[in-house]
Amino acid sequence: MSIPFKNPLSIPVLGFCAYSGTGKTTLLTKLIPELNRRGITLGVIKHAHHNFDVDIPGKDSFEMRKAGAKQVLVASHIRWALMTEDEQEGDPQLPHLLSQIEADKLDIVLVEGFKKLALPKIELHRQAHGKPFIHEHDEHILAVACCDDTELPSAMPRLDINNVEQIADYVQQYIAQFTPNRADIPLAPTCGCEMDSAKTLSVSQGIEKILSYVTPVTETETLALDELSSRVLATDAVSPVNVPQHTNSAMDGYAFAYSEPMPEKLSVVAEVMAGYQYSGSLQPGEAVKIMTGAPVPQGADTVEARELTQEQNGILTLCKPVTKGQHVRQAGEDIAQGATALAATTRLNAAEQGLLGSLGFGEAEVYRRPRVAVFSTGDEVCQPGEALKTNCIYDSNRFTIKSMARKLGCEVIDLGIIEDSESALAEALTQASKQADVVISSGGVSVGDADYIKTVLEQVGQINFWRINMRPGRPLAFGQIDSSLFFGLPGNPVAVMVSFLQFVQPALRKLAGEQNWHSQLVPAICDMPLRSRVGRTEFSRGIYHLGDDGQLHVNTTGAQGSGMLSSMVKANCLIVIGEQDDSLDIGDRVYIQPFADLL
Repeated sequence: MSIPFKNPLSIPVLGFCAYSGTGKTTLLTKLIPELNRRGITLGVIKHAHHNFDVDIPGKDSFEMRKAGAKQVLVASHIRWALMTEDEQEGDPQLPHLLSQIEADKLDIVLVEGFKKLALPKIELHRQAHGKPFIHEHDEHILAVACCDDTELPSAMPRLDINNVEQIADYVQQYIAQFTPNRADIPLAPTCGCEMDSAKTLSVSQGIEKILSYVTPVTETETLALDELSSRVLATDAVSPVNVPQHTNSAMDGYAFAYSEPMPEKLSVVAEVMAGYQYSGSLQPGEAVKIMTGAPVPQGADTVEARELTQEQNGILTLCKPVTKGQHVRQAGEDIAQGATALAATTRLNAAEQGLLGSLGFGEAEVYRRPRVAVFSTGDEVCQPGEALKTNCIYDSNRFTIKSMARKLGCEVIDLGIIEDSESALAEALTQASKQADVVISSGGVSVGDADYIKTVLEQVGQINFWRINMRPGRPLAFGQIDSSLFFGLPGNPVAVMVSFLQFVQPALRKLAGEQNWHSQLVPAICDMPLRSRVGRTEFSRGIYHLGDDGQLHVNTTGAQGSGMLSSMVKANCLIVIGEQDDSLDIGDRVYIQPFADLL
């Protein structure tokens, strides 16, 4: 009789069962990298039938365990392992083991063994071994992976045990079709504040919730035209002049009065250069030679291009029929005097600065810069430029965050690396909230992590821990410390950048005074198959280009690991696979999010 199984996780669990010697481990060591290649992050639980040991005699952790410690957790910046002494009768309980898994970081858990458990499983079978089929006595087996010479005695779905890609397709489809049993998922503990939860949100829901807490700055300052780059206009820029100021010629040629019919010959009476004007009034049958931008004389209303005329001894001949008003720019046709040239809340960059200059503005009133405090935490994090300590990593996330914030016109306050202690972190957060409008950290925000940052945040502010249905960048902390906003971004470098683009960027833009800003998404054609999971937004690093068909095409940069900073360097966009898609084929249309100048 099988032991009942209830999945305690919000992600699928799939077993692989077989008799000893069938090759379960061999298959999984091939299947796992294939699933990783498709962007699937997975965990594995293996049932061992022996008094196994994963530690080495002589190591501190081994000696502590043998001395009587029931649990020993060994951790570095690369991995951590929990070794537990748990003598009990019978097999270990799979639901208990699954509860130790960090499900918010995975798409699926694969289980090797637990053959007797009522767990959804794939049976592995080799005819040459002469063993009976397991599925004939186990209704929880979904498919059988076997050799070509195997004859299945039932209509059970069949997979080729030697075709890893086919089995990966089956697992990917299983993930896409999975619906969690919410009644079996334990509620995460809350922090007791107004904003607490460990909710799962879509990307759009996360953005909406964050923006509801953002109040734009109101303080303003007046800056010279040269200092306005990336600043947000606080008042409308009303044009004091017509643009263009005078009715002028749109090209080099001849200006004259149009008539019906036009005379065959015109007398050239003057030449008008840019910056000058003809003081007289043209009479019928007269023309002036005119340069681009020069004012059209009184009495003239039409210009013909020089190359479509012939002039000899002051007599002008038109080589083609003309249209009344052609090649003439009317005064104020671009911007009329008294019209709003740039509205308040407009972000100013090169084009906007040029426009203000063309109207004669030497300065403008803008909102003050949002102040953003950035810090890293962890004794394993080292400052670049210094010697790398043993078992440590260099800090990269802080510099990425600072760069993106500066490109959004923010004033950045670098708090450096904060040591791993509650008192140091509490002091840093309290001081940062007094100096900055926004405080940003990275790492230590996965629900279930044993990290000082969670404890301290709940003490000094109102913090909400969310799981966002996206990859990379699922865990996100957001809240308030006094009057400041707080963002706790994931620890992986790529996840930091993706999360900043999706959540921090719109918040900083609204805070700076921009209104109704939305991320730009551009359609492109897939040049390779793309995989995701229904219900999750996938952000893949991509390279887009203009194809021979005149449309944008896009490929990924290759492997999509969350720690692979080189993939962001190679990319010029994110490929956005929406919640409704589990796969896209070559030729399908997908949306991309160009990096523009932010990265």
